[in-house]
Amino acid sequence: MSAPIIHIENITKHFGNIIALNGISMDLYPGEVMCLLGDNGAGKSTLIKTLAGVHEKTSGIYKINGKDVIHPTPQKILDEGVATVYQDLSTIPLMSLTRNFFLGREDEILKKIPFLNILDFKKANKITIEAMQEIGINVREPSQPIGTLSGGERQCLAIAKAVHFGAKVLILDEPTSALGVAQSSMVLKYILQARKRNLGVIFITHNVFHAYAVGDRFTILNRGKTLGTFKKDEITTEELQNKMAGDKTIQDLTAELGEATKNL
Repeated sequence: MSAPIIHIENITKHFGNIIALNGISMDLYPGEVMCLLGDNGAGKSTLIKTLAGVHEKTSGIYKINGKDVIHPTPQKILDEGVATVYQDLSTIPLMSLTRNFFLGREDEILKKIPFLNILDFKKANKITIEAMQEIGINVREPSQPIGTLSGGERQCLAIAKAVHFGAKVLILDEPTSALGVAQSSMVLKYILQARKRNLGVIFITHNVFHAYAVGDRFTILNRGKTLGTFKKDEITTEELQNKMAGDKTIQDLTAELGEATKNL
C-alpha cells in the first residue's frame, strides 16, 4: 500500500478547559474515501478545522505527504493540496458562476497589458464551463448567478473548483445534509469520480447510508474520541449506526425514548 497523504496520530485540541478532541488517529490514502461519522457534538467540525488549518492542534502528530504540519494556516494547507469544502460553501449567491469559481484565485486569470492588469473573463468563462461539464453539469451561462443552481450543483461546483486548482485531498463537510435524494446522488457520484482520479476524500457525515454508498473505510467519532476505523467488509450499516449512537441499538434508543415520554 502507498504512503498515506494525511496521517494524524493522537491529535488533541483544547479550548481552555474544554477538550474538543482527545486522541484522534487516522490515515488517508490516495484513491480512498474515508468517511468520518459521528453524531452532533462528536468532534467532527473541530477535526475538520484542525485539518484545514483553521485551528492549531494542542498536541499530537499531523503530517501531509510525510511532512510535519507546523503552525498551519488555511492557505498553507491549501498550498499542500488539501482543500476543504464547507457546508455553507463560502459562495456569494448574487455573483456569477465564474466569479465564484475564481473567488480568491483571481491571479489565475489576470491579463497583463501595459500599465494595467485586467481579469480575462473570456478565459475564465471557458474554464468554468469545461470544469462543470467534466462533472456532468451543463450550465446555461457562466454569467448566471450561482444562487440559481440547485444545492447539489453548488456542491459540485465547489468540488470542481478544488480539483481544478490542484487539490489532492478533498475534505467535504456534510455535503449532502441539506439536499434531496436526487441532489445527494449527484454529489455522491462526484465523490466516486474523485476517487477514480486517485484523490483522497474525507467525507464527513452523520448519514450512514450515504457514507456506506461511497466509503472505503469508516472512522467513528464520539465526544472527541475515535471509536475505531473499519473497512467496508468489516462492518454493516446497522453496526455503524449503533456505534454512532454509543453502541446502542435502535431497540435501546426506542426504549429510552419511551421512558422519556412516559410523563409528558
